[in-house]
Amino acid sequence: MKDSSAPQGLPFMKMHGLGNDFVVIDARRRSLPVTAALAQALGDRHRGVGFDQLALIEADADADARLTFYNADGSPSAACGNATRCIARLLMEETGQPAVSLRTERGLLAAEDAGGGLTRVNMGAPMLDWDRIPLAEPADSLHLPIAGDPVATGMGNPHCTFFVADAGAVNLAAEGPAFEHHPLFPERTNVEFVQILSPEAIRLRIWERGTGITLASGSCSCAAAVAAARRGLTGRRVAVHVDGGTLEIDWREDGVWMTGPTAHVFDGWLTPDFLARHA
Repeated sequence: MKDSSAPQGLPFMKMHGLGNDFVVIDARRRSLPVTAALAQALGDRHRGVGFDQLALIEADADADARLTFYNADGSPSAACGNATRCIARLLMEETGQPAVSLRTERGLLAAEDAGGGLTRVNMGAPMLDWDRIPLAEPADSLHLPIAGDPVATGMGNPHCTFFVADAGAVNLAAEGPAFEHHPLFPERTNVEFVQILSPEAIRLRIWERGTGITLASGSCSCAAAVAAARRGLTGRRVAVHVDGGTLEIDWREDGVWMTGPTAHVFDGWLTPDFLARHA
């Protein structure tokens, strides 16, 4: 006899890294074709669950899992550093192992327990050539021909980093979308505003492509740190202070390592009716 009290629908997890929040769906044992419409509906903070990114966990033959990401507007995202750390922590707790490997569009990413409840992930080498970021035409990625003299960086997704005297004074709601859709970025871009605090620390505020203002972003933090180091404003290891807290970024020979806290907030169920309406 069927247990009528058992939840029906699709389970999900709500996680965040420094307030950069995610809906995470484990599809390793249950195939789920995520459409742009479903991702957008889930991302609605009034009519869905709400998130900065949606992350789908799938089985992979050569890694502990494969991750696929979507922005709140339903568009795909090739990289999401904080979600990668959150899922790495989940899998390490699940397996009891101190390290895992995760496949994303960025390639195979290594993640490990950094101690003290922190999780570290290697986000890979930054892409600095104009055509790999990508830009719409050849340009010096260290000094873009855009007002404000920003830096372009590829971290699996494109980034445009501005250096400002006071990051807190930037009107993100106005500046962010204007540069997200700049014609030099054919795939749109994440936008970062960086204030140099010292050779070892920066203040960062973020406008994420396809999502908007966020409290934190792993790939944006990596891109900002790389841009600051390339400009000679900091060293290659910095504390990145975002609105949601602090990440440690270390640009090593083998890639850009990011360390910070994660949180698994709650588990829930998407109803069959919700899934059917947004299939």
